[in-house]
Amino acid sequence: MRFRASDAAAATGGRLLGPDVELDGASFDSRTLRPGQLFVPIVGERDGHDFIAAAVAAGAPAYLTAVGAAAGLEQATAIEVDDTGAALLRLAAWARDRLTAARVVGITGSVGKTSVKDFVAAIAARGWRTAAAERSYNNEQGLPITILAAPDDTQALVLELGMRGFGEIARLAEISRPDVGVVTVVAEAHTERVGGIEGVARAKAELVEALPPEGVAVLNADQPHVVAMAELTVASVLTFGTTAGDVRAVDVTLDAEARARFTLVTPAGEVDVRLGMPGRHMVTNATAAAAAALALDVAPHDIAAGLGAAQLSPWRMALQRAPSGAWVLNDAYNANPTSMAAALEALAALPAQRRIAVLGVMAELDDAPAAHRRIAAVAAELEITLVAVGTDLYGIEPVDDPLQVLASLAGDDAVLVKGSRVAGLEHVATRLLAG
Repeated sequence: MRFRASDAAAATGGRLLGPDVELDGASFDSRTLRPGQLFVPIVGERDGHDFIAAAVAAGAPAYLTAVGAAAGLEQATAIEVDDTGAALLRLAAWARDRLTAARVVGITGSVGKTSVKDFVAAIAARGWRTAAAERSYNNEQGLPITILAAPDDTQALVLELGMRGFGEIARLAEISRPDVGVVTVVAEAHTERVGGIEGVARAKAELVEALPPEGVAVLNADQPHVVAMAELTVASVLTFGTTAGDVRAVDVTLDAEARARFTLVTPAGEVDVRLGMPGRHMVTNATAAAAAALALDVAPHDIAAGLGAAQLSPWRMALQRAPSGAWVLNDAYNANPTSMAAALEALAALPAQRRIAVLGVMAELDDAPAAHRRIAAVAAELEITLVAVGTDLYGIEPVDDPLQVLASLAGDDAVLVKGSRVAGLEHVATRLLAG
């Protein structure tokens, strides 16, 4: 989205210090900032103000600041605000007002948010000018950046709304004002912050509570916690699932690479779907996306084509062959008990003589020891060898270098790599694929 520094100053209540330059989107990361973007220094574990000079060197014509103009950077315009994080939210709300032609899809849930986002974006892009969240931008920094990145003529904007506590989704929904709200799954994730699974359900329900009367709530009919949210919204309700729902998958089968094939049943007709990534759990994500697309009036044949062509964000159910010939299933972006069990089942569905799961910690659980022991039991039941990295919560001694354990991988083996972000296990998959 193109705007001027004076627009940003007016939207944020800030003070313009310097020329009224033109801007194209925004970034809070000086390492990935593109020339023309507004730099927003976020104050967290590190103070983003320390990176203003780097951002200007990378091509930022202007920056927000809560500490005044940076010395020696007169070539860039400063916009002085009281709080840069709050200013970013105000700027995003202003930008959302400008997207008058856009239908906004907001997606939340304990698992599947990013995959559903990728599916919906792939479907919408077949006929509409579509913008979507980059990677997993679903918090109070990422969602505003996604809105500001959307071109002015955007027709479909697909957003993720994450939460680590009560009120966060409500805040993000107030800014993004979704027309369609999707709730994927309520599961054991971030439970330590909201007092268990019931707290997760209450926090996720903030999305459907924010929908307007003319909106559509897209709810998982297979999940009692989710389908019960129909009572909390003034919007219309469209359900999805594999065993029930207005939009559902029937006759599900998996091919030799564990990729799902099924018939999609919708109020607008039936169509055959072939997914391009492994995992039976991807069927639920696909039906959620299909229901959201139906709410946008997309025809079933375009939904099927979009689902079949969709590519998932990095480190999510990415299946590749290592130089050894072994399958490597890289699902290292994040983990909770529900997604971990689903990934193990996908690994078990791959054709292999030996299956190994390299697992890191599952973070932010209210009963972490019990959750990890349950996953260890799932792995044992599926006859999967478990290799723990960085945690002893699975009940086995963790290894320092999983690559040593995996040195004998061969073409009839399959390896899953998965853990929460704090585990940082994507480097294990990278090294396995490099040989």
